[in-house]
Amino acid sequence: MTSPVRPARADAARNREALLAAAEEEFAERGPAASVADIARRAGVAKGTVFRHFPTKEDLIAAIVAGHIAVLIEAARTRVGSPDPGAALLEFLSVAADQRRQHNLTFLQAASAGDSAVTRARDELLGYIGRLVDAAREAGAIRPDVTGTDVFLMMCAPIHVVEYLPDPSPQLWQRYLGILFDGLRPDGAHPLPQPPPRLT
Repeated sequence: MTSPVRPARADAARNREALLAAAEEEFAERGPAASVADIARRAGVAKGTVFRHFPTKEDLIAAIVAGHIAVLIEAARTRVGSPDPGAALLEFLSVAADQRRQHNLTFLQAASAGDSAVTRARDELLGYIGRLVDAAREAGAIRPDVTGTDVFLMMCAPIHVVEYLPDPSPQLWQRYLGILFDGLRPDGAHPLPQPPPRLT
């Protein structure tokens, strides 16, 4: 006999995913003014269901951001130990830039900056990026003075560049990722004028 607990859990998981997707769409359209009521309506659930999963709107925002970071963690983790560290780092930066292109909700990141779960996820991502960068540096694929924090801070830069254009082609960011990555290479590199930053 099938336990009724499992279907209930499956329904709860589906509701949670539907809420996160609806919330992201609502925030993309309305910005920070998006209401819980509108999010519930878009997800096809009662307003109380939203609060059962996410007690506050801030919790909902943090869950969206943590979910995007989790995708990047997996992208970095699976490339650690690659036989071609330079290619692995470039692949990761491609994933990161493309994700930012698809989900460019900068204000959500700012709104969730103090959330402990988001901070833990960010630190985990930074750790994996550091390993990718260390491997690429040891392989001579990138310049010796580049750090994981440098790459973490630059990984969305190709998307920021094309945002200045009124109607960029969907893949134009790849041009600027190529320029950025060439800047990471050791060939012809000059000493950097400032020491690397720290995030913690």
